[in-house]
Amino acid sequence: MDRMYRYQRHIYDLTRKYYLFGRDTLIRNLDAPRRGSVLEVGCGTGRNMALIAKRFPNCRLYGLDISAEMLASAQAKLAGLGQKGATAPVLRVADATNFSSQQFGTDGFDRIVISYALSMIPDWEAAIDAAIGALKPGGSLHIADFGQQEGLPGFVGTGLKAWLARFHVTPRPDLLKVLRQRADSAGATLEFRSLGRGYAWLATYRRHA
Repeated sequence: MDRMYRYQRHIYDLTRKYYLFGRDTLIRNLDAPRRGSVLEVGCGTGRNMALIAKRFPNCRLYGLDISAEMLASAQAKLAGLGQKGATAPVLRVADATNFSSQQFGTDGFDRIVISYALSMIPDWEAAIDAAIGALKPGGSLHIADFGQQEGLPGFVGTGLKAWLARFHVTPRPDLLKVLRQRADSAGATLEFRSLGRGYAWLATYRRHA
């Protein structure tokens, strides 16, 4: 991953701006509690974390990514947040499929964000399980990723998936099914919506207090 992003990280945000729909919608609906904790799994360049900090300035921010190169960009982008009395974000190189809140010096997170990362993680179900395990009681997991283009002409979905495959990106058709299974087994609630006629899916898993 470091080889892939060593140079790409410098243009990553610009090149993803026009097709990673739903990220800003997710952030607007995050409803993070005052002085709460927010973790982004697969935080990349820190683009989303910067927007979360702007919208929820009193929150404590955490980020993990498997690429140290991407975290270098995130560190630079978020450096100013540690000034003027604000709490500096805590960033860690970590595996999304095998992490715990203790790695960040906390007993859990109020909000966890996974934005367009599950489609790049081979063992994506394990990443969901790790995130659920790191939630505080009453916390929520917020996911944005590619949908199945179910409301779009067939050639659009076929073309998009072929193009994404060139970048090792695989939309997860079973995402909703897996989240429902996890929610049902844990007595949690699940909210789901489709954007752009299925271009993107947004899901929120809420753990009971």
